Amino acid sequence: FWLCAFWFVYCARPEDWIPGLKYLPLAKITGFFTLVALLSSAGKTKRSIRDLPREGRYLLVLVCLLVSTSVISPIWRGGALLHSLDFAKGAVAWVLTFLLVTNFQRLRRIIFIQAASVAMVAFVSVVKGRNTPRLEGVLNGMYYNANDLAFALVLSLPFCLAFFLQARGLPRKALWMVAMLFMGVALFLTASRAGFICLLIAGSVMLWHFGVKGKRPQLIVGAVVIGAVLLVAAGGKLKDRFFAISGNTQNSEDQSAYGSYVQRKELMISAVKAMVKYPIYGLGVNNFVSYAGYWREVHNSYLEMGAEGGVPALVLYLLFFYSGFANLRQLRKRRDLDPQVRLFVGALHSSLVGFAVGALFEPEAYQLFSYIAVAQTSVIWAIVREQDASTPVPPSPAKLSVYDQRAGANRISRMSSPNPAIR
Repeated sequence: FWLCAFWFVYCARPEDWIPGLKYLPLAKITGFFTLVALLSSAGKTKRSIRDLPREGRYLLVLVCLLVSTSVISPIWRGGALLHSLDFAKGAVAWVLTFLLVTNFQRLRRIIFIQAASVAMVAFVSVVKGRNTPRLEGVLNGMYYNANDLAFALVLSLPFCLAFFLQARGLPRKALWMVAMLFMGVALFLTASRAGFICLLIAGSVMLWHFGVKGKRPQLIVGAVVIGAVLLVAAGGKLKDRFFAISGNTQNSEDQSAYGSYVQRKELMISAVKAMVKYPIYGLGVNNFVSYAGYWREVHNSYLEMGAEGGVPALVLYLLFFYSGFANLRQLRKRRDLDPQVRLFVGALHSSLVGFAVGALFEPEAYQLFSYIAVAQTSVIWAIVREQDASTPVPPSPAKLSVYDQRAGANRISRMSSPNPAIR
């Protein structure tokens, strides 16, 4: 219960759009009880901490490294410690997810919480922010920034499509279709260039899995047509921001977009310099904004982790996500997966590829959506291996004794005899 509550509060942020909830620290409450749930579940679950996969161990070491190096931060030790401890809540939820999600029904519930929550966020953002130039500041937390909102929408869209494809009955399919339309509208209204690039990459992988390999050509045609309509209807601001990269514009908002492009290049250079100057322990979590002098994050998750956590943290970060892709590679090789499981494996692959590309343009090193996706790959791979271990394997003929082989041959001979009495 507390694991589901934690993911719902994190993904949906109900305190931003349900009256009265803003006075309750829902994130702290669910985070605390998730930790209690982890401690109280020790020895009572099908899996144990010893069964934690390598990606889980990478994450725990990464969290310990960020917390320990925060006390020697050259910028702001207190702030680095608080932010690293806040990030540690995600690691607790990650471990609890692996321990408790032991069947596909529970995994499907966790994925449903993310997909439905982000769909609700898209609807609320479009309704509340319909009169704003961009969906900036419509909600708080990780959805406050338009680029972060676009990133969350892209990473959750493959799961919504998976639920749409497996939904039974017209009402459910229509509901998921409306949800994806609102997510598409919200994405284009953010006018996020990085979000659009991420959508193209993740969408291509998604259509490859669901349209080409899934033999649904009508899905590819429908996605292209709907995407083109949304781009024409709601993508005007996005188009202007792309053209602003050249710098040949007189519009004040487009000039701001060009200035943002130039500033991001300078921030990336500054992040590389920070890695060279503090290669072992970094600046501390969330300290780059004050180090660079612009009070802005570097729009590259890999540089963000390297600058604030140091090179060892960056290596662990890359190994963690590489392990997630390795899990998916093993799963995609299987030919005996249940069709529903294969559907969500394709959705996870699309989401992680979208993250790997989008991370080049967005500061998402500490947002939990990508960590959730890796946890889900670990859970599916663990479920499949546990099913393999519980399935009895019949002995091969080469390992049968001579007596068993002769007895089997005699039974076959009797069954094939034309004489009923012999049979």
